[in-house]
Amino acid sequence: MKLGFDNDKYLQMQSSHIRERISHFDNKLYLEFGGKLFDDYHASRVLPGFQPDSKLRMLKQLADQAEIVIVISAEDIEKNKVRGDLGITYDKDVMRLISVYRQNGLFVGSVVITKYAGQESAHLFRNRLKKMGIQVYRHYVIPGYPANVPLIVSDEGYGKNEYIKTSRPLVVVTAPGPGSGKMAVCLSQLYQEHKRGIRAGYAKFETFPIWNLPLKHPVNLAYEAATADLNDINMIDPFHLEAYGKSTVNYNRDVEIFPVLNAMFQQIYGESPYKSPTDMGVNMAGNCICDDEACQEASRQEIIRRYYDSLGRFLAGACAEDEVYKIEMLMNQAGITVHDRPVVDAALKRAEETGAPAAALQLADGRMITGKTSNLLGACAALLLNALKELAGIDHACHVISPEAIEPIQILKTKYLGSRNPRLHTDEVLIALSVSAATDKNAQLALDQLPRLAGCQAHTSVMVGSVDKKQFKKLSIQATFEAKYENSPIFFKESGV
Repeated sequence: MKLGFDNDKYLQMQSSHIRERISHFDNKLYLEFGGKLFDDYHASRVLPGFQPDSKLRMLKQLADQAEIVIVISAEDIEKNKVRGDLGITYDKDVMRLISVYRQNGLFVGSVVITKYAGQESAHLFRNRLKKMGIQVYRHYVIPGYPANVPLIVSDEGYGKNEYIKTSRPLVVVTAPGPGSGKMAVCLSQLYQEHKRGIRAGYAKFETFPIWNLPLKHPVNLAYEAATADLNDINMIDPFHLEAYGKSTVNYNRDVEIFPVLNAMFQQIYGESPYKSPTDMGVNMAGNCICDDEACQEASRQEIIRRYYDSLGRFLAGACAEDEVYKIEMLMNQAGITVHDRPVVDAALKRAEETGAPAAALQLADGRMITGKTSNLLGACAALLLNALKELAGIDHACHVISPEAIEPIQILKTKYLGSRNPRLHTDEVLIALSVSAATDKNAQLALDQLPRLAGCQAHTSVMVGSVDKKQFKKLSIQATFEAKYENSPIFFKESGV
């Protein structure tokens, strides 16, 4: 739980750097905003001290200068594309984003529907937004994009798109997810603004990879692990190296598209304002690391967590085996195995001792807590209770939930709700603990320890149900799960990587 990132310095430095970039142009900057704006939990895990809403807080410092443009692809609306982390469609997420930004005092100027070709679903969504008083613009598919630069940068290309009317110096272009068309919207606006005599600028804000950390730094390797499903690859920016003789890190898609972007800039301006993809970025996160070793260790743990996540997804048929192999390669590059995650061996040892599923959790001070499966509690529920009692200084022989109180819940589950498993899950055990807290001081004391579980590491010897996974997430416990079903002896593979 050691801090490695100075969040206050980041907020000040990042907002100042964006203001400085705005001044390079005619007081108009289109900022392509990648990643999650107000719930960046990956960044908070690999840069301990980084707050998940840091980027939102940084933008709030620029609220008087900034407006937000949200981009969504008509194709994603048409096929009801879903955000994997939230389980909602992209069009619903646009509505959610508008609400969140406005609640935080940020001005949402408009929504742009890209790849518009008269799709009925996109047309209905457009009408819905307009009825809510939200300005909506349509951008169209351009034949030969992005290679046919002469056509793209012309009145038959970007010129056919509807011009987005903006009123503030900083235009933050964001989207529900990748592939929405943020970059194309920014470049289209540069062309449209140039026709109107305004020399607007473009910049890109991506937190990862961090350009001024080494290529194989664990923080950057953790980004590759996080995007293993997209097959993003970190690489030295060859354009930056050639222009300045300095090694900086970017990722393959930006490096591959830069010659095309450069040609577009030259077509619009007569010259390009940037010599490399790195030049386009405005990310200051690398300058705000205050304890590099803490960030390295946090990132090594994140790579192992991503590995276990991929193993579980492969077991469920949700990803290809190549994704698992890629993260194995990253673990080799980082010089780590699953045994560098202490809770793994602790959970597996406890499972071997008891002959049943078990779980382990490491507290902030390094103490290791385990939980075993019993007739009353599942391994995760037992682990949670044991951890709370340990933090509260309550003897483990002391019952904070009476067995007599658990029995009626088991009867409810099996007799009336049709469950075959009488053991309590984590959510049920917390409800039972809350009920006990009304009359038992020890139960209340244990309940009061819940916030102290945030950031703790945990591991289970088998895959667990969605209820326990969600509860760990709500408590901010960073958990991994062995790729093995409770009722099957089959592992995906040995955990010896």
